[in-house]
Amino acid sequence: MSLLRNISSGMRSLFRKEQVDRELDEELGGFLEMAAEEKMKQGINRAEAVRAVRLERGNLAVTKEVVYAARWEAFLETCWQDVRFGVRMLRKNPGFTAVVVLTLALGIGANTAIFSLLNAVMLQRIPVRNPQELVVLRWSAHSRPKSIGHSSFGDCKSTEWAVSAASSCSLSYPILREIRKQSREFSGIAAFAGPAQLDLSGNGMASVVSGELVSGDFFQTLGVPAASGRTIDSADEKPGAEAVAVLSYAYWRTAFGGSPSAVGKTVTLNGAPFTIVGVADSGFTRLSPGKSQDLWVPLSQTAALRLPWGGGTTASEKTNSFWLTVVGRLAPGVSLVQAQTATSLVFRDQVVQDALLKPGDDPQVTLLPAQTGLVGMRSWVAEPLFLVMAAVAILLLISCANVAGLMLSRAAARRKEIAVRLSLGASRGRITRQLLTESLLLAFAGAAVGILIAFWGANALASFVTANRYSALYLNATPDLTVLLFSAGIAVLTGILFGLAPALAGTSANIAPALKESSIGTSKLDVRGGRKFALGSGLVVAQVALSVLVLAGAGLVIRSLANLKKVNPGFDTTNVLQFGVDPERSGHYNEERTRALYRELQNRLSYLPGVVAVSYSSDTLLNGGLWTSDVQIEGRADKSLVEVEMLTIGPDYFKAMRIPVVAGRVLSPVDMASAPDVAVVNRVFVRRFLENREPLGLHFGGSDPKDAKYEIVGVVEDTKYDDLRRDPEPIAFLPQKKGQAYFAVRTSANPLAVVPLARTELRNLDSNLPIFDVRTQTERIDRMLFGERLIARLAGLFGVVALILACIGLYGLLSYEVARQTKEIGVRTALGAQKGDLLRLIARQGLTLVATGIALGIVGFLGVTRFLKSLLYGVQPTDTQTLLGVGMLLLIVGGLACLIPARRAMRVDPMVALRYE
Repeated sequence: MSLLRNISSGMRSLFRKEQVDRELDEELGGFLEMAAEEKMKQGINRAEAVRAVRLERGNLAVTKEVVYAARWEAFLETCWQDVRFGVRMLRKNPGFTAVVVLTLALGIGANTAIFSLLNAVMLQRIPVRNPQELVVLRWSAHSRPKSIGHSSFGDCKSTEWAVSAASSCSLSYPILREIRKQSREFSGIAAFAGPAQLDLSGNGMASVVSGELVSGDFFQTLGVPAASGRTIDSADEKPGAEAVAVLSYAYWRTAFGGSPSAVGKTVTLNGAPFTIVGVADSGFTRLSPGKSQDLWVPLSQTAALRLPWGGGTTASEKTNSFWLTVVGRLAPGVSLVQAQTATSLVFRDQVVQDALLKPGDDPQVTLLPAQTGLVGMRSWVAEPLFLVMAAVAILLLISCANVAGLMLSRAAARRKEIAVRLSLGASRGRITRQLLTESLLLAFAGAAVGILIAFWGANALASFVTANRYSALYLNATPDLTVLLFSAGIAVLTGILFGLAPALAGTSANIAPALKESSIGTSKLDVRGGRKFALGSGLVVAQVALSVLVLAGAGLVIRSLANLKKVNPGFDTTNVLQFGVDPERSGHYNEERTRALYRELQNRLSYLPGVVAVSYSSDTLLNGGLWTSDVQIEGRADKSLVEVEMLTIGPDYFKAMRIPVVAGRVLSPVDMASAPDVAVVNRVFVRRFLENREPLGLHFGGSDPKDAKYEIVGVVEDTKYDDLRRDPEPIAFLPQKKGQAYFAVRTSANPLAVVPLARTELRNLDSNLPIFDVRTQTERIDRMLFGERLIARLAGLFGVVALILACIGLYGLLSYEVARQTKEIGVRTALGAQKGDLLRLIARQGLTLVATGIALGIVGFLGVTRFLKSLLYGVQPTDTQTLLGVGMLLLIVGGLACLIPARRAMRVDPMVALRYE
């Protein structure tokens, strides 16, 4: 009760100050009257009694101040006074305020922008009901299960699939069914797989959509309602159930215009009819970070969609096909350990019963919180983001050092003002608090402007990330409450960081000398003169040293990116348009019809204006995909299997990609359908496996007698397959006889101009076949170099900003010192100092600080180079050329920053300077 009364009294003092003042005056007046009456009882008249009481009790105004100071609201009131005074002081110096706010806005804005992206990827909660109750199942064992297939879609951490140890989040459908049946520790169990690229027709032009296969209790377990219609339920998962689909809210808005009539409409997916039964809630954007889906279909429709998962049949028939990611919601009152123990027992019994593992393999299940267990895109974006976050943290430190230098100069200019306030009775702590309040005001103003910069920067970064991935991504990088709290915390931290030293320096001076000090100082302009620069010069050195870290890192990454772009992949990457076609998804094409379609489309595309050559292949080079196979090679002394990279191709492939032919012949149209099978290999294949034998006519193939055997009919130059960083590996080019194909169209001019013509030609052949993944070869390589490009761009930008801030700090320090030493410069000039002497003096001081910062920065950079090693190509982390280049750049720019203050010193008129006093 006393606490409530104290709070209530304090609130009245804050908002009803006049009334509280009157009450306090009345209370003190009553106290004086009572004391005077006691005096009057001793025979003193009223006037003398009142005078005696006032002499005893002292000044009532002081008493009121003591009473006010004892209350908690007095602290808030004085803080408010500090804020108002600080605002007035900053308004009196608009130039200083603008420079400081913009400098801090750059540092805080860059940090907030990167943190927004980091928040979107790493920290945002899964948009489901009570995500803390959701767990993902991950199994482990001492050996690999006897399975016929294993599919992982990047939802969990990397799969370990070795002979001696195995661990994965992928489970088979029968294991899912047994866990559902026997585990009572979950209020819901759900499974999903995908995404799958599905051909969709029946809603305008045929298109390719991203679909995910889910169990019937998927939406119920996650707690995701329907925005329209209904979601998938358990009845939809049963064999023979009607094929249904649920649209994502975003896809419903873009592809169906948000029309309610979309619910109930029938569309065709991979040639099979599906009825749209609902639209998922708008808040459900993803389960795994970064992944987004256009629609969801039941697991039971795997066979109808002709997907190879689950053994290529109905989902319930394959015990030894691992392809499902399973999540569960813990039942009320059940601990994680209890659920994990029960699930492990079910898993162990099932895999041992089905002879997939032995009891000695110690199969068990670990339950991971879904928030951290479902990693999605975190696995490939985390390292670049953390490195960029380190760069912007350094940029913020440079901004703080820059502003601290400006604040030091300002505090030195206010020495007399502070001395006067101290002489009038103000405590040093009170003045320090006032100066820190001004610093915090500047920091919060910088944060406010920085949030605007961050809003633009975060969305630009999110667009860059999503535009440079192979599949659709969802990133909500809009600053949210977490980001705003981060910005507020950064503002407080920076306000204290750059404001504390100037505040302490400003209040540490002796009062008497400060009051006697003239408006212009007299300390010596001598780089050896002891305390001349003190903290200010240290801040400049720190800025330069930190700039070396950012600039050297940016230089190494930019050089690595340039080296990667100069790598010869073994084929001509310019003017090549590529797009995918998969007629077998529709179910209306067999191998013969597929080959006929490819042959006719190749023929039609070759007659388009500007087209030089056309071919196709099962995949595109330098797209991240890779197909390898273990084969035996005829006549080789070592009979063991060797690993060979495989790529099926169509006629004229080497012509279209401009891969030089070394020996023999290329694959012809006849090879696409004839037997025996033939192949073309590259030079590495010949050097590594054929032991100086003539390659033409030799055979290779699988170890099983039933496996196809390929006769080598040609040899081509080496090419990179999946990664620019790797040296070329042995490749076998085989005839493509079935499956999806990526067409490669080489043009004489801009290849994108062919896109509408290619769509028209395919539509004329089959209007239900969509073109997908339309990109040039150059765009694919840029996507492969996404991490290097992201870091190179951001580090380069931050390096330039850091360089500018460091030079501004150096310029500001020297300009302030020249202004303070105007009288001394005048004396030196009057005594015969030449302009060249003054120029050398100022330049020597500035360049000495820069050189010191460069030396410290290089030492610091050599200590952190190991963090950049994985991103570098063709350049060492300790590359001398880069470090020397950064050092020379800083010296040149530092010299330019010294030039203006030096020229100002050279123009000082000694007569004017000596009259200042």
